[in-house]
Amino acid sequence: MNRRNTLKILGGGFIVSAAVLGGAGAMVATRNPKTARLPWEKAGGYTEIRHIALSYALLAANPHNRQPWIVELVGNDTVHLWKDKTRLLHATDPYGRQINIGLGCFLEQMVLASKAHGYDAALDVFPNGEDGPVATAVFNKGAMRDPLFDYILERRSCKKSYEDRPISLEQVAKLTPYADVVIESNKVAAVKKITWDAHVIEAITPRTWKESVDLMRLGVKEVDANPDGISLTGGLMEIMTSTGILTREGSLDTQSTGFKEGMKMFHRLLHATPAYAYLTSKGNTPKDQIAVGRQWARLNLKTTEMGLSLHPVSQALQEYPEMDGQYRHIHDLLAKPGETVQMLGRLGYGPETPQSPRWPLEAKLKNG
Repeated sequence: MNRRNTLKILGGGFIVSAAVLGGAGAMVATRNPKTARLPWEKAGGYTEIRHIALSYALLAANPHNRQPWIVELVGNDTVHLWKDKTRLLHATDPYGRQINIGLGCFLEQMVLASKAHGYDAALDVFPNGEDGPVATAVFNKGAMRDPLFDYILERRSCKKSYEDRPISLEQVAKLTPYADVVIESNKVAAVKKITWDAHVIEAITPRTWKESVDLMRLGVKEVDANPDGISLTGGLMEIMTSTGILTREGSLDTQSTGFKEGMKMFHRLLHATPAYAYLTSKGNTPKDQIAVGRQWARLNLKTTEMGLSLHPVSQALQEYPEMDGQYRHIHDLLAKPGETVQMLGRLGYGPETPQSPRWPLEAKLKNG
């Protein structure tokens, strides 16, 4: 067999022949989820303003794609946003900070969508304390359109290697109202080391790694059936899943070839990063975290407008004992005294990325 007739997967001795790739294997490699991305097509396709705004909100960035939102419609003009406590990340996000940030992203896209359709969604965050709804929104006619709305359907989190292409000072200036940006080579190198070391810690700590593995959706059938969590579809992932090469059990084995090669792949993409964007806050209350989420959503949309890619790499910001060292390192590097680094993302020019799977709006409503 020669290199053109075989494909070696993950360097682990698994060979898939050209015959397989030319038949059923090729079909597996090219198929896409049938229903998990339909919410992107249906966004805005409603008549009631709250449904319209919520259909865009649910496309927001959120940790591990948990989509931790439940919405209650009250009367004719009000929405209550609730935190879905079945979707928390107990191992890597024990205080719910990242979940709150994801809910903030949801709220910002809801507000942007309502404004784009002529309504103001007036927010009251944690109106009854942390045991009540995350926010209440009252919709009233009359609002100015924010141009960032136009990029909601184009926004992606690009978890791939970026081009070896610098971010210009002009671009940094455009992003300054939205985030702090790191482009200096020495500082970029320091952030790379911290993010990689933090990823290793998460991957070799059994309970934190198992949390991610349990949320893996292996192949299009699993993604369509459960369109949240970490979707692994397309190309080699489909072939590896269908042939049994990629399994949850194998992913938990840190001595396996698949785990080791997966770590090499992540090392390559983490290090193919020319710049970083990050957000800090002076406070670290749930309300502060919601505000950070709203700002992270705006940053995502601004980078999309500019043709840039953004990928959150927040492992070093996670608050569990094994991560304490990296947490201190990233704060020493990026934060002023008393500040909390809330979000950190790779910034650069990435390849085209498909839409993330989403539950439909109807699955997230407490009532009609």
